[in-house]
Order: sequence, then structure tokens, then C-alpha cells
Amino acid sequence: MTGRPIADGTAEHGPLRPIELAVGAVLGGATVGLVTVGSVVHFAAALNLVAAVPMGLIAQRYRLRALITAAVAATVVTFVATGLLATTGLMATATIAGIIGTTKRRGGGFVSVLGLATVAGLVWAGLAVGLLQLFSAGRNLLFDTLRNISRGIQELAARQQQLEPLGRAVADLTDSVLRWWWAWVAGGVASGMVATAIFSWFVLGSVLDRLTWLPGQDRLDAPPDERAIAPLPVTLRGASFRYPGTVRDALREIDLTVRVGEFVAVVGHNGSGKSTLTRLLAGLPPTGGTVERPGSAGLGHQGGTALVLQRPESQTLGVLVADDVVWGLSTELAAEVDVDALLGEVGLDGMGGMGDKETAALSGGQQQRLAVAAALARKPALLIADEATSMIDPDGRRELVELLAALPKRHAMAVVLVTHHEADAAAADRVVHLAEGRAVERLAVWPRPVRDERRRPMGDTILELRDVRYTYNRGTPWEAAALHSVDLTVRRGEALLIVGGNGSGKSTLAWIMAGLIAPSSGRCELAGKAVTKQIGRVELAFQHSRLQLQKQTVGAEIADWGGRATGSGAVGRALDAVGLDRTLAARSIEELSGGQAKRVVLAAIVASHAQVVVLDEPLAGLDPEGRADIVELLARLRDSGLTLIVISHDVADMSAVVDRTVHLRSGRLLAADSVADAVPDDVARKPDARPAAPLRQPGDAAWRLERGGRS
Repeated sequence: MTGRPIADGTAEHGPLRPIELAVGAVLGGATVGLVTVGSVVHFAAALNLVAAVPMGLIAQRYRLRALITAAVAATVVTFVATGLLATTGLMATATIAGIIGTTKRRGGGFVSVLGLATVAGLVWAGLAVGLLQLFSAGRNLLFDTLRNISRGIQELAARQQQLEPLGRAVADLTDSVLRWWWAWVAGGVASGMVATAIFSWFVLGSVLDRLTWLPGQDRLDAPPDERAIAPLPVTLRGASFRYPGTVRDALREIDLTVRVGEFVAVVGHNGSGKSTLTRLLAGLPPTGGTVERPGSAGLGHQGGTALVLQRPESQTLGVLVADDVVWGLSTELAAEVDVDALLGEVGLDGMGGMGDKETAALSGGQQQRLAVAAALARKPALLIADEATSMIDPDGRRELVELLAALPKRHAMAVVLVTHHEADAAAADRVVHLAEGRAVERLAVWPRPVRDERRRPMGDTILELRDVRYTYNRGTPWEAAALHSVDLTVRRGEALLIVGGNGSGKSTLAWIMAGLIAPSSGRCELAGKAVTKQIGRVELAFQHSRLQLQKQTVGAEIADWGGRATGSGAVGRALDAVGLDRTLAARSIEELSGGQAKRVVLAAIVASHAQVVVLDEPLAGLDPEGRADIVELLARLRDSGLTLIVISHDVADMSAVVDRTVHLRSGRLLAADSVADAVPDDVARKPDARPAAPLRQPGDAAWRLERGGRS
């Protein structure tokens, strides 16, 4: 392969790659929004300056054709939405962003910017003069406007003798502009372009430099394979893979063959190399060894390889279920898809008119089934489910595994399920165990946490919900009730577990308790005052921790949560409290594992001095060791006096830390039980269970946390 490499190491020729199309669509849409608002809302005109940032990112990281494609699409949308003036502004913005971003990508400097801006200025000048010459009616309207302005200034100046010279000067200037209009227009446009480019080099260039840490590489991006699509059988012989910039292989010497009709499970803990293996199966070439298949992997193509990922909402593009099933297919191929039959095959046919339902109204388990249906619409020869069971409840996980296991029996295909749940592999024809990037005979058995008795008493009521109801899209045809008459009381220092299946209303309840949304009716109060008026007193830890981490480094993230007075000492104490080394403060957010990201969010919450913490599925996506670590961490936070409300379906693991369990079903609280009654004895007294954390000793992290971080 030849051609100048760009930001992610691929060549500058060939059709647009998926990552370029995706980033162009997202950042182009952001540019349209900024330009439109800046043009329509006068006091928001400064947004037109910010609009250059998204386009600059495209130009800096990807090829010129990616920028041109995004700019053309954005121009058409802007013209339809706001008219010619905003469209012209967007085109100028894209030009400047292209100059700065391309110069940055190619390692150029100020001289390069000056040269490109001069060329662009001449092009724009010629375009402006040509359009005015072509559209004479518009040119005459412009000239009449200038004459009227000049005449008005002369009349005002004539009223004051000392201003008469100004009036004559304006008249002379107007005559010159009208006589030599083409020179004035060309000169003004060209000089304006050059001046703007020089200014943007220092301002926009600095912004782009600060955003270089943002990820922009598609880890599934593979070199073009011109062979016919034929992903199976696929054979890995001594396959290894090392990511750029790392010193060790993520995957080492893997031997594996997947054939038509097989259901293969790949089991391993976080960081074992499971996702890297899926990338090799999906077409990414190894850095060592070989991957052999009769044709190309055909990722995303008809009859090729399909991926179902951990977060189904990241793959949901259609507004309606039926639209999402055929999203991205050509009109001819979409017409051949029997949507109802596919929905029936994945278990989404028992809800009546499922194809007409909005995808946003689906539960997590239903979204995952929809992702499988969308994959099957492409008639894949190889379906890879990468941690597709990790974010749904136990019943949903079992049903999804049964569905995946049945597919090779009904279709000429193979299914590879990647998971860290050993139970998910029970139905597989073959199981591959991965540990530290290598295939092993079996995985280490990690102990499960046991009941950790609290070391300080609970206090009075701190959070109270009375007759709380919530309805989405209230007053519209899409109205959907999520919560019904919820009554709940939480005591200070209590650890409460709320359990329920996907779609039971758990996440809606979490947002209400955090004050991020107000109940449709009823009240939710913290210490007698509405939570919505005390934003930040109840912190919410999202199910996907990475979505809450917005800063470049761990230390900056924790300091931001803690406020202006949070210095390096407070950041260090927060890291101590959650069992992370203080050196992690300088680590980039992008380098964190899933378990580390969850701990960083908890450290940020500790720094924010919240009274109550609501944790939405804190164990989702973690392997057994990571789950046990987080449970022990929550026990320490509980013993420090923090009030914990855990929303989870992992009753067995969370029983080690919580005091009480309430059950949510279809938006209603059914019962409140002690955890001892809710969890079987064999779980609570498991022989290989990890022992309870020792009592706090003066000077250790938990001891300092209990005293507000003081030594």
C-alpha cells in the first residue's frame, strides 16, 4: 500500500472509510447546528467562531475528501434550513478549518497557512465577483443599498457644518466602490480570508492542539481486501497483535479455526485479549502469525461478518424498530428483508406491531435482540457477539445466549460469543479460554465477596420519595409510563439495593433521585427539600462510566468534580479512598480499563462531598475479580458514612454490602426485604469467598476517608 499516511496510519487514497463517514456525519452535523443557531439567534453569533472546530478536527485527522464530503453535506442541510447567508458562512468556515487542520496534519507552519489562505482568498474572490457578475439583479440591489446608505450619511452630515467633509468623503468612496466594484469585492474577500486564516492559525490551531488526545482511530479499520466476500472457514495460526505505541502484545500465538455451523464461546477476564481476537476475526490483520480465510471478512456487508457489541444503543440508528433492522441496506436489499420474520426469530414478535415501535422505548434486552435482528438482515456468514450479554439482566442474558446458540442450526453461519461469564459458554460447541492474551486450558477461579458487616450505624431519613410517578412523552401519542406511585425512604449511611429486570424503570428512578429529572407527579426530597433544587448533593454514577469522564487526565477529572478548592492533595486523597495509586492522576482517561473508569468516577464523587450516591449497574461489564473489587470498595464507602443507592440486577454479589433490597417491576416497588432473606445461604457462605475487609487502621485510605480525608 502506498500513499502518505494520515493520523491513524492508513493511506490517503481509496474510498472513504467507515470511520471517516461516521466522524464526518457527526462533526458535520455539529457544524450545521452551530452555524444555524449562530445565524438565527443574534446574541449567539459567536457560535460561528466555534463552528470551525468540528471541521478542523476532520481536516486534521482525516483526508481532504472526508472534509469535502462533510462540508458539502453540511452546506446542503444549512441551505435548506436557514438560507444563503448562513450557507455562505458555513462554506467559509469549512475553508478556514480545512486550511488549519490540513496544515496541522501535514506538519506545516505559518508560511503554509499564509500560502493556502492566499490561494483560497483568490478563489473566493473570483467566485464572489463571478456570482455578482452573473446575477445582475442581485448586484444592482447591492449597489442601490450602498447608494442609499451613502445618501443617508450625506444628509446627516449636511446638518452639521463640521461633518460636511465626512459626507463628501463617503460620497467619493461610494462612487469609487461602484465604479471599481469588482476590485473592491475581490480585494475585500481575499484580504478577509487571509486575515481570518492568520487569526485562526493561532486560535483554532491552539484548540486543535489541545484536542489531540481525543481518540480518532477505528480499531476495526483494515486494509482493503479485493477478494470476494467469504469469511468462513477462518483459521488463526500463531496469531498475535500489538497495538501501536504499546510494548507488549495484546494477543499472542493464538491457534483457532471457526467453521460454518459452529457456536464458539471465547471466555476471559477484562484485559485478556477477547476484543482483540474479535477484531482479527472481523478482518484486522495480525502483527504476527497468520489469519487465513477463503475471501475477505466483509465486515458489515451482505454475506460477510456482523458484529453485535456490548452496548446495543450504540448500534441503534433507526427511529423505528423496522427502520433499524434494514438501516444501511440499499433499497433493493432492504425490500428483500422480511422484517417481521426476523423480529420473530429474535423473540421480538410477541408485542404487537413491534416494527412500528420507537427504538428509544426498548429495554436493554430488547435493544440487544434488535441488534441481532439487524445483523441477520445482512445474512452474515459469521456473527460475532462481543460482550453482548454483559449489560442485560440474568434472564435476558440466558435468553440471548439461547438465541445465539440456535442460529447456526437454522442458518449457514457460525456464531462467536465473547464473554467473561463462564455460564454463557455452557451451550457452546467449543470454548476458548483467554488469559493475558494467550489461550489457556482454564481460567483462574476468582473468589466472590461475602457479607461485610457495617462498622457504623445508620442515621435518620435523608432521602424520601412519596407517590413518585414518571411518564415519558407525556401528552403525546408516544406517552409511556415508567414509574407508578413509588414510595421509598432511605436513611443516612444506608446501602440500599434496587433490583429489577431490564425495562422495569430502574434508570428512570435513578435520574429522579439524582434530581436530573423531576417526577411527573409526587415528590423526591433530600433532607426535606426537593432534590431538583440541590443538584450535586446526590451524585449519579452512570452504568457506562466512560460517559461521565470528560477531562483529559484522571487528576483533572477529579479536581473538576471537587470544585475550585480541590488541589492535588485532595485529588490524591480521593484516589486513596478508592484504592487507586496516586500516580494514576497523570494518566489519560483514554488509557483506563473499565474497572479503573468506575473507580475514577467514585473518586470524583468522593471529592465532590456528595451526601448520597446513586450507582446505576456498577458491576456491569466487569469480570469476577473486578466485581469483587468494586463490592469491597462500596463497603468501605458505606462504612465512611456515605449513603449508597445501588441499582443493579446482580443480587448475589451486591448482597455483600447492602442493608436492604427493594424490588422494582414494571415501574412499581413490590417489596422491601433484608438481604439475608433475599440471597441463598450457599452464596452468602461460599467457601472460597473473599474475606471481609479488615478493620480500618489509622493512616490507611479508608481510615482517612472516614475522617473526611484527614490524616
